[in-house]
Amino acid sequence: MRGRIFGVSLARRVIIDLMHASKGVPFVAVRRTLDISRLAAARAGQSERIAWPAIFAKAFGLLAEEQPLLRTAYLKWPWPHFFEFEKTVAMIVVAQEPVTEGVLLFKLLAPERVPLAEADRSIRIAKASPIEATPFFRKTMRITKLPLPLRRAAWALGLNIGRQRGNFFGSLLITSVAAFGGGEVEALGPGPFILSYDRVTDAGKIDVMVRWDHRVTDAAVIGLALSRLEQLLNGPVADELMSMRADGASPTAMNSRISDSLSNHHEQLVP
Repeated sequence: MRGRIFGVSLARRVIIDLMHASKGVPFVAVRRTLDISRLAAARAGQSERIAWPAIFAKAFGLLAEEQPLLRTAYLKWPWPHFFEFEKTVAMIVVAQEPVTEGVLLFKLLAPERVPLAEADRSIRIAKASPIEATPFFRKTMRITKLPLPLRRAAWALGLNIGRQRGNFFGSLLITSVAAFGGGEVEALGPGPFILSYDRVTDAGKIDVMVRWDHRVTDAAVIGLALSRLEQLLNGPVADELMSMRADGASPTAMNSRISDSLSNHHEQLVP
């Protein structure tokens, strides 16, 4: 059958490298429906709603602050060992336009310590701005342009040096297709933790899945962690959203410095 040949774009090459780095990670998953009705009500009352990735990053960061195991990774070099990160580093999957071209990972450092409005602003800007405008995206592209042997070496170093592991791959990956119609995503990544979620129901419930490197911990720990995550979402995270509403704050009002040029982009929150 006839067809056509075309090259691999840099955006697709990022995904190819990411999948290569994910090979061999023994992932296990727990899915659960969480009741986040209090959080959903607080979010629904906002004139401009905080993006879900910012919300889940904050809640998981608070959880990992209580339970350091949830910010721990397994490293192979120079000998097999565990590395506990000082703070959560969330990598949020950002789909830039066109969405068919590829996605990039946006780094959100210590989301548990970042105001939700500020985290939301950062995600919106990263999504709407050119790749060159986001420092972490520029670094990613510089490495992606290297020849394959050098890319593999750079990724191997980043994955197995504790400090660099946090800088380049983080401790938590957040992804979803909720903004594109919903559905369950069994994502892959280098680990150690991947969080995905579906759409919120009218009853204020949401399906959440956590995938993790089984070398780090076991299902019982994640089961308890999901129960605590539900509490944090309905507790301090919902409280912060309510506080923003009471103060009359909105992501746009609090971040009026966003360039007017971004208004030409299609307004679509990351999943």
